[in-house]
Amino acid sequence: FNHNFGAPAENDYRLTDRENEVLKLMADGLIKKEIAAELGVSPHTVHTHLRNIYDKLHVHTRSEAVAKAIREGLV
Repeated sequence: FNHNFGAPAENDYRLTDRENEVLKLMADGLIKKEIAAELGVSPHTVHTHLRNIYDKLHVHTRSEAVAKAIREGLV
């Protein structure tokens, strides 16, 4: 079994720093509007980050993204 313990998990998905921030806030239970306010960006910008996160993590929903992030130690 190669669990890749030495490598940072983020590199596997090539998430940007901002995408990691959005993912963490999502895992904390914030909704899109709250994430936008927290980061000082528009909800549309958050939506774009979410699409990129879903694509990179190969998931289709917020709950799948959060579950995968927690399971793989991304947040």
